[in-house]
Amino acid sequence: MSEKETSPAILQFVALKSLVQEGFWESFSSLKLDKLGIDDSPISITGFCGPCSHPQGSNYLRLSSESLPLDEQSSIASSTIIHGNRNKCPVPGILYNTNTLESFDNLDKQSLLKAEANKIWDDIQSGKALEDPAVLSRFLVISFADLKTWIFQYCVAFPALALDTPASLVEIKAASEYFSSQEAESVSAACKDWRNSPLTTGVPFFLVSVSSDSKASIRHLKDCEACQGDHHQKLLFGFYDPCHRPKNPGWPLLNYLALIRSRWNLETVRFLCYRESRGFPDLNLSLVGQALVTLSSGESAETIPDSVGWELHNKEKRVLQSINLADSMDPVRLAASAVDLNLKLMKWRAVPSLNIDVLSSVKCLLLGAGTLGCEVARLLMRWGIRKITFVDYGKVAMSNPVRQSLYTFEDSIGGGEFKAVAAVKRLKQVFPAIEPSGVVMAIPMPGHPISSQEEDSVLADCKRLSDLIESHDAVFLLTDTRESRWLPSLLCANANKIAINAALGFDSFMVMRHGAGPTSLSDDMQNLDMNKTNKQRLGCYFCNDVVAPQDSMTDRTLDQQCTVTRPGVAPIAGALAVELLGGILQHPLGINAKGDNSSSSNGGNNDDSPLGILPHQIRGSLSQFSQITLLGQASDSCTACSETVISEYRERGNGFLLEAINHPTYLEDLTGLTELKKAANSFNLDWEDDETKDDDVAVVDM
Repeated sequence: MSEKETSPAILQFVALKSLVQEGFWESFSSLKLDKLGIDDSPISITGFCGPCSHPQGSNYLRLSSESLPLDEQSSIASSTIIHGNRNKCPVPGILYNTNTLESFDNLDKQSLLKAEANKIWDDIQSGKALEDPAVLSRFLVISFADLKTWIFQYCVAFPALALDTPASLVEIKAASEYFSSQEAESVSAACKDWRNSPLTTGVPFFLVSVSSDSKASIRHLKDCEACQGDHHQKLLFGFYDPCHRPKNPGWPLLNYLALIRSRWNLETVRFLCYRESRGFPDLNLSLVGQALVTLSSGESAETIPDSVGWELHNKEKRVLQSINLADSMDPVRLAASAVDLNLKLMKWRAVPSLNIDVLSSVKCLLLGAGTLGCEVARLLMRWGIRKITFVDYGKVAMSNPVRQSLYTFEDSIGGGEFKAVAAVKRLKQVFPAIEPSGVVMAIPMPGHPISSQEEDSVLADCKRLSDLIESHDAVFLLTDTRESRWLPSLLCANANKIAINAALGFDSFMVMRHGAGPTSLSDDMQNLDMNKTNKQRLGCYFCNDVVAPQDSMTDRTLDQQCTVTRPGVAPIAGALAVELLGGILQHPLGINAKGDNSSSSNGGNNDDSPLGILPHQIRGSLSQFSQITLLGQASDSCTACSETVISEYRERGNGFLLEAINHPTYLEDLTGLTELKKAANSFNLDWEDDETKDDDVAVVDM
């Protein structure tokens, strides 16, 4: 025979393949959105692999939702599950995810592969690989996650130490052919015990020793020196082989041979490719082979070998894999993720302290589903607010769809659909993950007397409105008339709920937040560390009035029956109202936050709120294209939020409400406004012109 015919063949290894499940990318998306943000630091992950379990197919290295790091408590809880599951032997890996596709394309993939291979080599040299043999199977994933389209591109590598002189194959055969029947029975029993023990089932590299009396035992790699001392036994280096090929070992053997050659300087190695069938050792499928591992001239056992290992297509081209989760995800969930992404991008880039959770959990009550109500509802969705309730008794008119963005022409046909109902339908169409509801009801108003037959119905509406306010966190007062805002203002003050008021003129607007209710002044605010001057609560919509709200709807001309405003006024006011709520929710004092203004000494910045200053009132004029912030304190004579009114409401309940509704002067008498007006009228102001033409002087006669 020629030298070529007698030379041992090169030992060929079957490459390992990956199987990255959808759950891995879904969990990674949550991790990136909720914790990582734009941090592209490498992430330690865990893969799962085991011995081949079917004669027709190799096993994969699997990545699942469990592969990603959890919080400390979850990791402890899942530790037993991971290490005790024979079908999911853990393998350490690392994930490099880039924030842009360009960064992904520009990654130095060979350098990353070599860096991971060097870690394996370092583990071999330090002895860590003997204590934790799973590090011999380290893997690497590089990826780009497009969280807008839910498309993930990635490559996987299984770093392998390639010796300069390839290992030679002396022989390889089925394990059942290598062992005697007694040895085979003993080896099977030992392997079964190893796999069934929660302490060893996750250890993929081990020693198999068979004594002269055919008794087999399995030991840890760190016991190799002790085993080598017994020359009367067979010693095999066993490993969980994911490969099913009858003549070739799997990929893990590559690094295993590097360990054996470096640590014990063995040139002849007998190995066991352990495989299973239906969860039991299968020595007909398992292989026993003998390999020669020699060093080339000039090479030493300490020389760092070259590295290979990227998953290849047709043994040539690196595999770039891609998965589109949008194809398998619920469209509603996709929409919700896209909306949440906008907020999380805001948190990553601009406002790191933004509390997104408080936004998603808040419940908003919109009193009025007209022009302002439509604007506010759409903008609340942009802040990630999902729970919105409309209260309105009007129907969609022909003129509404042009001015009110939640309605279409179809909503106005046939007398029109109730706005509270139509708005809910439209919100669900705009964003299916929203949780809207609509209530068709009129708000009882002072100055609008009712008959005795109507009392039960009106009081039921009062109770219903009170329940709605109690069950929501923030209330927007967006109705057409002043008097329709009185009862909600009273109820919000009584329940200490956030109230945002927006009112429109032809070319002007006023947006304000109500202060806390008067009871909070003695309860909550005494516990706050604030300057004494800041303990005065902010006023409500009615605090500056010297008259009680009255009927403003009767005997009105056509131009007075409609809210006639310039088209841009409502969107501006609606936006400011929503931004005020955002500021309150992000402020540590919430509803108790003091009022800021744009001329503050800190230049408009507010250390307490991540969104800047939090004004009390904002007044604007389109005719001047101007806007100012104002501050007004609560009035002791307020007809809606004063201590006097709230106490009377709590004491008398329905009796108080009926009197306020039926008797226009009742609230003025109760709060002292009647006496105040009488005192003001007692002043007689005369103006006299000085002959010397000095400045006018006011003369007051008592």
